[in-house]
Amino acid sequence: MSSLLLLLPLMAQVGPASTLPSATRPYASSLPLEIIEKKDKEDRDRRAQEARNVALPTAQASAGCMNAVEAAPEKSAVLARDALADALGRERVRAGLCLGVALSNLDRWDEARTAFVNARDAADPADHASRARLGAMAGNAALAAGQAGQALALLAPAATDAKIVGDTDLTASIALDRARGLVAVKQPDEAANALAEARAAQPDNAQAWLLSATLSRRQDKLAVAQTQIEKAASLAPQDPEIGLEAGVIAMLSSNEDAARRSWESVMKTAPSSEAAVTAKQYLAQLGVDTDTPATKPPEVAGPPSR
Repeated sequence: MSSLLLLLPLMAQVGPASTLPSATRPYASSLPLEIIEKKDKEDRDRRAQEARNVALPTAQASAGCMNAVEAAPEKSAVLARDALADALGRERVRAGLCLGVALSNLDRWDEARTAFVNARDAADPADHASRARLGAMAGNAALAAGQAGQALALLAPAATDAKIVGDTDLTASIALDRARGLVAVKQPDEAANALAEARAAQPDNAQAWLLSATLSRRQDKLAVAQTQIEKAASLAPQDPEIGLEAGVIAMLSSNEDAARRSWESVMKTAPSSEAAVTAKQYLAQLGVDTDTPATKPPEVAGPPSR
């Protein structure tokens, strides 16, 4: 099985799983929108937050662009291009930032990457905070465009800048994106190192622990995956994707009872989620009547019985 399946590129659409994983069929299924993938809305929200965090001077035209970017990205892109035509010095950074965010919201990823790179290059070399965020946004856009190698080249200096200013949240975010890029270029061991860096920078990031568990499981390191998914569950006990992954890990560890309990918890805590759809399919293959409410309280799979 190609390691590319470990971490899907940004926004690749994958259908829900329909075949129950087993110890003899570990790669027969994919989770809905594979949980390693960053979802469309999450990435858009992150870009918007990073844009707000870039400390830049306010020019009237580019400020208007940022105010309009969510409601009218096309108009925002026009405003940003107009601002760039007349902008000098650091004003070019804000206008380029706005243009990149607007183009991202339009899914014009190659153009967005170029806009973010130009904005980063226009920033003061000593402004490591702005350069880190703009570089991270450029790398994220490259991932969205399916250009993993280009993304890694952009994310490396962004990570350095983020560490210089001590921004642990951004360091973790960049490390997660680097992990996605590294798996896409078939370097899963390096991806595991990047995920470890994300966990070290932000130990309470449940997503980092979840992604680590999924990668470990895909590498057939089930004991490690079990420890990582338990940590993820302790940080976000109601997250349906964590419950779904916990069940997959338990099933591959020949702990069918724990898998059933985890999948039942997904259906109980998040019945309308895509994870619940997959959990229901898995439970049906175990012969569980999913139309009858579970009698046991939700819980994440415990350590596999040996």
